[in-house]
Amino acid sequence: MKKHLLPLIVSLGLAGTALLQAAETIKLDQPDLTRGSAVMKALSDRQSIRSCSDKMLSQKDLSDLVWAANGINRADSGKRTAPSAMNRQDVKIYVCTKDASYLYDHKAHALVPVSDGDARPADAPVCLILVTDTAEPWAAMDAGIVSQNISLFCSGTGLATYPKGSMDKNALQAALKLKAPQTVMLCHPVGYQQDK
Repeated sequence: MKKHLLPLIVSLGLAGTALLQAAETIKLDQPDLTRGSAVMKALSDRQSIRSCSDKMLSQKDLSDLVWAANGINRADSGKRTAPSAMNRQDVKIYVCTKDASYLYDHKAHALVPVSDGDARPADAPVCLILVTDTAEPWAAMDAGIVSQNISLFCSGTGLATYPKGSMDKNALQAALKLKAPQTVMLCHPVGYQQDK
């Protein structure tokens, strides 16, 4: 049942779930452009939710999440869901899970393996790490725009998230195999809201 993500977690005992190996590229589902609440409702509901269930996100939820963050929304031009300064599109999204880290390939709408092991800087099933290709002043602005896309998607679909700036950036640089001047900017832990 491919609707459950990912390589990942044999120890979770997801009976009947086909798990992929961390070394494989994961082709994501096409984004569901009809889901979620209206923009004004998502803005009204937006809040930082720091605790979540430890249940892994489904592949569908992860697929829609990374597309909303910075996927291609105009196939004819390759333009993205997040604007960027001078259209540099310098923000990369790394997806860290318990067992592996991946780079979101927006052109193929896929997760490309980067490293095995748990590099998550927060306690959540998935951590999205926003990395810029430059240390120029606009990089923080571009990362902030992608961060807001993540927050609004999560608000509109009932997922828990919050932007996190404090983390061991040197450890992430190594785990994600980043090279200067790539800069770790923000982390978004993401999971399902706990039952109230």
